[in-house]
Amino acid sequence: MQKITPFLWFDNQVEEAIIYYVSIFKSAKVGRVVRYGEAGPGPKGSVMAASFELEGLEFTALNGGPHFKFNEAISFVVKCDDQAELDDLWERLSEDGQERRCGWVTDRFGICWQIVPSTLTPMLTDPDAQKSQRVMEALLKMNKIDIATLEQAFEGQPVES
Repeated sequence: MQKITPFLWFDNQVEEAIIYYVSIFKSAKVGRVVRYGEAGPGPKGSVMAASFELEGLEFTALNGGPHFKFNEAISFVVKCDDQAELDDLWERLSEDGQERRCGWVTDRFGICWQIVPSTLTPMLTDPDAQKSQRVMEALLKMNKIDIATLEQAFEGQPVES
């Protein structure tokens, strides 16, 4: 059982968001869905709250109204095994959203994601400071991350701007 669960406050798009996220991630499923009854405060039958799972991480989502908005202070890091996975997630999460620097993307609901290769942290924390510095310099020029370019920078090969 997961001890800590991310809780996402939506205005009124929980059902749409869950369907969207479950369609994007390979290992994903909808959990429990709680709908408003006669007492409201939402329209009877509409989603009040729901749980869903993405890649083994359980989330809870609430249709809580327009009181709060998502921002970059909280994001979800997705570590990708290869460029194909990274490209697919980047394209799908940025659709009707906003691309940002260094692998960050804000999706159509305002949730921020970091779509990065699983090799990024080892490259950035390599004991050879010159290698990690070259990777950081290459990374800072990118929106969507190109793994081959980071690997070239890591190995000291010329990198195209």
